[in-house]
Formats: sequence, structure tokens, C-alpha cells
Amino acid sequence: MASPMDNPYAGKFRRRFSGDEELSRYVAALYDVLSNVLGPDKLVLRAGKLNSLKLMRSSVLADRILALQRLVFEDPTLERVTSRAQSRRVITEIEEGLADLIAQRTVEDNIERKINAKMLSRHQDYLKDLKLEALKEDSGPETPTTKKKLDDLQALSGRGLSASALSLLRPQSLKEIVGQEAAVRSLLAKISSPYPQHVILFGPPGVGKTTVARLALEVAKTRAFTPFSKDAAFVEASGSTLRWDPRETTNPLLGSVHDPIYQGSRRDFAESGIPEPKLGLVTRAHGGVLFIDEIGEMDPLLQTKLLKVLEDKRVIFESSYYDESATNVPEYIKKLFKEGAPADFILIGATTREPEDIDPAIRSRCASVYFEPLTQAQIVTIVGSAIRRLGAKAARTVAALIASYTIEGRKAVQIVADAYGQALYRMHGKGMASSDVTISEEDVRVVVQASRLVQHTIVRGRPVREIGKSFGLGVLHYLGSIIEIEAVAFTAAEPRKGTVRFNDAAGSMAKDSVFNAAAVVRAVAGLDTADFDVHVNVIGGGNIDGPSAGLAIFTALYSALTKTALPQDVAITGELSIQGKVRPVGGIIEKLYAARQAGMRAIIVPKENQREIDAGLAGIDIIAVNSTQEVLRALGVHRKSTRPARGTRRSTKVH
Repeated sequence: MASPMDNPYAGKFRRRFSGDEELSRYVAALYDVLSNVLGPDKLVLRAGKLNSLKLMRSSVLADRILALQRLVFEDPTLERVTSRAQSRRVITEIEEGLADLIAQRTVEDNIERKINAKMLSRHQDYLKDLKLEALKEDSGPETPTTKKKLDDLQALSGRGLSASALSLLRPQSLKEIVGQEAAVRSLLAKISSPYPQHVILFGPPGVGKTTVARLALEVAKTRAFTPFSKDAAFVEASGSTLRWDPRETTNPLLGSVHDPIYQGSRRDFAESGIPEPKLGLVTRAHGGVLFIDEIGEMDPLLQTKLLKVLEDKRVIFESSYYDESATNVPEYIKKLFKEGAPADFILIGATTREPEDIDPAIRSRCASVYFEPLTQAQIVTIVGSAIRRLGAKAARTVAALIASYTIEGRKAVQIVADAYGQALYRMHGKGMASSDVTISEEDVRVVVQASRLVQHTIVRGRPVREIGKSFGLGVLHYLGSIIEIEAVAFTAAEPRKGTVRFNDAAGSMAKDSVFNAAAVVRAVAGLDTADFDVHVNVIGGGNIDGPSAGLAIFTALYSALTKTALPQDVAITGELSIQGKVRPVGGIIEKLYAARQAGMRAIIVPKENQREIDAGLAGIDIIAVNSTQEVLRALGVHRKSTRPARGTRRSTKVH
């Protein structure tokens, strides 16, 4: 290889840069090249490490050449040359070193670009995640879009409307609960003790079951001997909306755990395959009360699973994805799978269904508290209290008018709130303050007409007597109702071929009651339906799924056949046997309330049901009977007997 001195460019260099000025310019140009390769900052840093910073800034050309030589070869031991020939030789070496340095840097840049391109193509998603994670660590999860949405949400919160009317009118203490004194005492006795019990509240809708349960917990928390702490939770759920997946992927009541990839858990859990249990309402209610409204509407299998939690006081989680020996599983997840989630709470359920509709195992572990139907007078009291809370006034007849349209306290309060709004609308523009609002009877009528409401009890007792008409009593969802039964009888169109007609919509049970009544009428009065065309009708239709209307059907049929008038202010309930005996029936309290609501003077009940009736109830006479003879005497009906001729064949058709 030729030496630098034999290079043809060296001769050219010597001829062109023979003077110091030209040589100084050439050295400056080499410094520029090196600065471009290394960068100005790195050039200064390298000069500092090689003790060449002062040499770079020296006015002596030999010093600057020495500094350039040290920088290129990164050798601080090099010494300064003294002759011009040596300087030219050193500059030639510096050129070669710069060429190598530039070539090396070019190769490095090319390789780095290829590496970056391959990493970008193969790991673009991974790098993106790393960058996002780094950004989150520095600036949090917020982005300009999320911050704008947060601002919008806060602005919406700041524009909130006033509290709803129902929230304002809801009772704030147990003393404000109307008509449920016995139920309140019973519930407090069961949960406000050192050993609280699970409870199911039975009763009609809109009488305050939810409110009483919430307020009862507040009372229990104030008593030192109860296990409830000051911050005991009241968690509310609806049995009609509780849904769950049998595969345990979703269970808001008990909690769930499933495939970590699809569970919506933290990303690091999903990537590591760690299942994360989702805690349910039973754990949120730990140490407090879990209130399930309409518990009778819950899925039967879910009721069974809830029973297991009530017994264990803990929710156990299982998952095929869980590995107990895995080192990357957080301790709290290990604890949940090993010990389960705590769920020690008091269950308070509410339902309008009969006790038989609740899972027997749950019912056997819960005490029962029954809420009474509200009377018209109690609805009037609730309406008056609601009007005072609104700061309004009302015409004297408003409360009674509202009470005639509902026997639900919640519905009565809704009508008051709507009528209040109607009154405000009516007085708009008259310059009156809201405190001067007076709810009129017309405001109430506008509300009930717009809401398509009808009076709850259309049938009213009257101090008159009619032939072939009696009033039975029924119960549905703890609400009693009046059943109007009418019967007519004509001489058979064909001798001894009478017919009995009965509306099929009333059901087979009611039809059986008609047959029983016909047999008893024949035994009591000696009248055979084969001699008559009889039509028995339940006004308004509806299915009668129990035998309690049997006694009322008998009186209507007896009246029609004997042409004896019955009092129209007496309601009747009781099962009738073919021997003329009166058997006990259910729902006697609800039926009593219905009779009072309809303005009946008296109610005839089976003797065996008499002990269920509170002797303190006023406003209606209670007549207890054992047989049809006692019923007829109570109705002021004289027994009539018309025996037909013997030896005549009779035929009866039923349609």
C-alpha cells in the first residue's frame, strides 16, 4: 500500500497549501467536517475528555492541528509536531482517520436504519403500547378528548334540577309511616336486636315496605346493642330485574369470575391469564342490609344460590383459569379464591306474592312481617301530609277525592304531586307565589283523567234490598276487592229440563261453587234447578281461583229462586260445603278492608276466621257464621221451602 507521502493528492496539497494561511483554512475545514460527523456538542465533550479544548481555541496552528489529531484518533498522549513537513503528514493522517470515521458512521447509520425498520414492522403494536404506558405514567390516563368529556359531565352535574317530588314527599322517619304501626314494631323487634333476623315483608304495593326497611336500619344503627355500625350499608335491588348467566359469567347479586380475556379486567391480568373475581351486591351489603324488592320474582335457581350465601356468610369463587401456584397472581385475588368474599348481611325481602310463591328454604330462614292495606281514612292522612310538605293548600274535598282513586300511599302521593303541578300551571301568569298554590278538586280531576285512572272501589254499599244480587270478596296481591254476583231464575222452558248458565271467564272453581250452591239450595229450600232456567253472572268478569265466593253465590242463587230480597250493604265471604257448612277462607283481613272501603255496613265471615280479626276495628259489623241457616238469619231472610211433586223425572243442563 502506498504511503500517505506518495499519494498524488499530497503533492497537490503541498502545492496549494504551502502557506500558513492556506493551511489554517484547511484545518478549519477539517474541524467543520468532524463537527458535522460528531455534532457540535459531542465535539466539545470529546475535546474536554482529551484535554484538547484549549488547544482547539489556540491561535497557534500547530496546537489546533494537535487538538484535531487527538479528537480524530481519541488519543490524549499525542504530541505537537514542530516542522511544516510533519504538520502536512499529520494532516494527511487526520484525513484518513476522518474518512474511516465517516465510513464507520455511515455503516452504523445504515445498520441502525435497517434494525429500526425491522423492529417497527415486527413490534409496532408493542412499541405503541410501551409509549402509551409511558405517557400514562407521566401524564395519567387523561387525553384532551376525555378531559373535554369530563368538563361536559361536570357542567351537566352543575345544572341539576331540584329533588323529585317523591323524594321530597317520602317519609323521613318511622313516625311518619301511616297505617303500619304493627308492621313497624314487628320489623324493629326482628332486626334491632343483638341477633337480627332475615325478614320477608308481605303486603300490597305502595304501602311503604321499602321506606320502612330503610328507616328501620337507621334506627337499628343508633342502638348500642345491635351489631350494625354507623356506616352499615343499605343495598337495594329489584328481584324482577336481577339477571344472571348460569355459566357464572355475570351475576350482579352474588358476584362472578370467568375468562380473564373477556372479563373486562385490567390489561395486565388479561395478558397474564389471571381471572379477577367481580364482587356482587351481597358483598357490598356486608355488615348491613340487602333489600330485595319483589323477591318473589327472582329466578328460583338464583334464590337457591342466595340461600347458600346466607348460610356460609361468604361467596366462594371458582375458575379453571386460576393457578394457585402462579407467582404473578396478586395477594387479594389469592385471598378471594382461597377464602371467598365476605357476605354477612341481613336480608330483607319485600313481595306482593303469597308466601307459597317464595322458595320454601329461604322462607323457613326468614321471619315474616305483614303490611296491612291502607284504608280510605289513612290515604286521606297521607294526602294531607304530602300537601303540607309541598307548602301548598287544598280544597276540603281534595283528600277524599284522591283517596277514592287509590288505596296505595305511593300512588296517592303521585296524584298530589301531579295535581300540584296542574295548579301551578293553572295559576301561571297571575302573579301568585308558589306558596299561595291551592289545589282544587278540578286539578285532581284533570290529573286522573289524563292518567286514565278509575275509582278504586266502584261498588258502594247501599241501604236497600235487591233480589238475586250479593257481594262476595276476593284478594289479589294482598289487596281485597268486592265481587258483584247476580243471579236470575225463570221457570224452565221445558218442564223438568232447566239449565244453569255461568260465565266461563270466572273459572272452573267458581263453576264448582255454583254446583255446590244449587245442591245446598235444594237441601235448604227444596228447590231443584231442574225446574228453572238459571243464569249466574260475576259482574266485570275475572277469574275466581278460590272457593271463598261459594257462600255469596249461594245467597244470590237462593234469592233468585225464592224471590227474596237481600241487603245491599252486607259483604259475604266463606267456602260453602254441600252439607251447608261454612268453611274458613284466606285473606280475611284484606277482605275486611275492601268491605270497609266499599262502605259496607257489615261483613259475614266464617266462624273459624273470627279470631284473625282485630277486635279494635271499627266502622263495620262482623258477623261470624257456621252454616247457611245462620247466614240467612243474618241477612234477615226467612227460610222458604217449596217441595216439588214426587215421582217426576228431572233433567238439568249446565252451559
